[in-house]
Amino acid sequence: MHQLETTQRIPISIEKAWDFFSSPANLKTITPPHMGFEITSGYTTGEKMYAGMIISYIVKPIFNIPMKWVTEITHVKEGVYFVDEQRFGPYTLWHHTHFFRAIDGGVEMQDRIHYKIPFGFLGRIANSVFVRNQVTGIFDYRRKKLEALFGRWKGKIAEPHR
Repeated sequence: MHQLETTQRIPISIEKAWDFFSSPANLKTITPPHMGFEITSGYTTGEKMYAGMIISYIVKPIFNIPMKWVTEITHVKEGVYFVDEQRFGPYTLWHHTHFFRAIDGGVEMQDRIHYKIPFGFLGRIANSVFVRNQVTGIFDYRRKKLEALFGRWKGKIAEPHR
């Protein structure tokens, strides 16, 4: 099992952040173009996510080869967090929790991803060689894209009290 955590702060309200991230239509906007990301079914344009929502995608993560990916939105607490879990796709397990928290001057978003690659030992090698870098690269792209869309957070991180 592998884990990846990212945190990003952007200068928008938690309501605006939730509105953006709870719309599956915005996933393509924050996914690198080389991934060939396309939603193929599972939602109506303008529909907000809800627990039990199934979304199907096509992605091209390796050598531009199309791959089906199906996720379920398993938990939603509006304005606080939501969870997507893979039901069919490239991973043995994919569990992704998105947290949102209002902060001074914006919103802090934290992603916590637990994933497992198939093929045992070979999967662990694949993760070390390219999968982890690819997943990290997707979040690096997202960070830059969100800054381009909403601006850069200019707040300060509070120092711990001693």
